[in-house]
Amino acid sequence: MSEASRPNMTRPVSPSRRDFIKGSTALAIGSAVAGSLSLARSAHAAGDDEIKIALIGCGGRGTGAANQALSTAGKVKLIAMADAYQDRLEGSLKTLSKQENLKDKIDVPEDRKFVGFDAYQKALAAGPDLVILATPPGFRPIHFQAAVAANKHVFMEKPVATDAPGVRKVLAAAAEAKQKNLAVGVGLQRRHEIKYIETIKRLQDGAIGDIMTTRVYWNGSTPWVKSREPGQGEMDYQMRNWYYFTWICGDHIVEQHIHNMDVVNWLKGAYPIKANGMGGCQVRKGKDYGETFDHHAVEFEYADGSRMFSQCRHIPGCWNSVSEHAQGTKGSATISDATIQLDGKYGFAWHYSGKKPDPYQVEHDDLFASIRSGNPINEGESGAKSTMTAILGRMCTYSGKEIAWNDAINSEISLLPDQLSFEATPKSLPDASGLYQLAVPGLTKVV
Repeated sequence: MSEASRPNMTRPVSPSRRDFIKGSTALAIGSAVAGSLSLARSAHAAGDDEIKIALIGCGGRGTGAANQALSTAGKVKLIAMADAYQDRLEGSLKTLSKQENLKDKIDVPEDRKFVGFDAYQKALAAGPDLVILATPPGFRPIHFQAAVAANKHVFMEKPVATDAPGVRKVLAAAAEAKQKNLAVGVGLQRRHEIKYIETIKRLQDGAIGDIMTTRVYWNGSTPWVKSREPGQGEMDYQMRNWYYFTWICGDHIVEQHIHNMDVVNWLKGAYPIKANGMGGCQVRKGKDYGETFDHHAVEFEYADGSRMFSQCRHIPGCWNSVSEHAQGTKGSATISDATIQLDGKYGFAWHYSGKKPDPYQVEHDDLFASIRSGNPINEGESGAKSTMTAILGRMCTYSGKEIAWNDAINSEISLLPDQLSFEATPKSLPDASGLYQLAVPGLTKVV
């Protein structure tokens, strides 16, 4: 919809908010222009027009991200792959190589296939210009820090950490990337989805007045679970069944629900100052479900006094929703449905009905176009702070306490094992019956 055809629902915007809007919404709109800029200004390490890619983390999401990166405009080539497991790497390469449109864009010989906990280091040394970081999120801070130190552009999946020390590492590396003029994309694809961009712009311009409350949901089903194999070591088991261990997954409030919370942070151009919440494990119990909760409910407060009410749940037979909503002084919006409703009006005030390109592809189009333009985007800080928003929520549900943002982000509690190897021992271990200890609200320490 053009500016001329928009409903007259605007109000003055402060300079700081206007600056935020420019920084967070212009990319997707301008990607087509950026993609047409001369490759003579190419900023990648090789200095020619081909961007060489290494994939670190070869699971389903990593394979999808590699597919999307290889489908961007301009010359690209996948030259290296790394994973803790040989079977994951080979399966990913087989899947990618089957696609006719990608065959000429893949050159991963045996000596550029790397397996093990140190595989990421070898992939970084193999000569890529850009690395895709798609391992389980517990490893993200270590891998991102190393990639920036090696002067690589980065696309990293969300969330970007599972604890506060990890978030701080990512924030520091994101700042270093900015100084080095390196591109950093984060897999929060809603920020590149046109229906979200158009809706957020209108809400930031005052379409529903001052926003008082927002509601966000990721209520659905358990995505998958891996049973322990006979004789399997503890680290190997937790790595294979990573969704159910907080050190490597973050719990589903962090791994999934970050998407919805990020939309509100984007809308407000801010992050919560404190939160409180409750949660537990009512249904999803048993030896293979590790230490994570199956439901969380959190109330976040922002500096302007507005609240974000958050729910995420993995319990079958319940009401499901993956969505974001906003209530203002003049009306309401279902952001995920790109719909705005004004109070006192019958029918919708606005609904996005234009084209809807795949946001997973668009986020890569925008990232690669920014590299080729010489003006690389950097989503590292916003990705880290939305990750911290979700971690703050988990801290509240695990502890049962109200926690301030500053206390949460400065926590020194690290969830990662002291060593990372298949022989190392994770911090969370099963009891004699094979069950893991869950957090106990009122007792569990999180800061």
